[in-house]
Amino acid sequence: QVQLVESGGGLVQAGGSLRLSCAASGRILSIHDMGWYRQAPGNQRELVAAISSGGSTNYADSVKGRFTVSRDNSKNTVYLQMNGLKPEDTAVYYCNADVVIFSRKTYWGQGTQVTVHS
Repeated sequence: QVQLVESGGGLVQAGGSLRLSCAASGRILSIHDMGWYRQAPGNQRELVAAISSGGSTNYADSVKGRFTVSRDNSKNTVYLQMNGLKPEDTAVYYCNADVVIFSRKTYWGQGTQVTVHS
């Protein structure tokens, strides 16, 4: 009923930038928190950044000052601007959203690969 479609991943040199987008579609009544997680091989999935419907943000310490999360509520879309990328940022990035249809439920995107080479 709800799909989250991510785009914007790829291969970039250390110090470079990428912008990820994630658009939610379906019979959506409203969306509360939206966010980005990442998972590197052998590691657990971890929170990168999150943003509430009112615009409050939360970042992992490892990305503070380099990444910026934003959203366009009119488009049900969340963005992640990643600057100053480091090899340790290499991972599959997943977006998620707390969506209300008849009840509140968390949905996940399919993931997009970000690879940073030195």
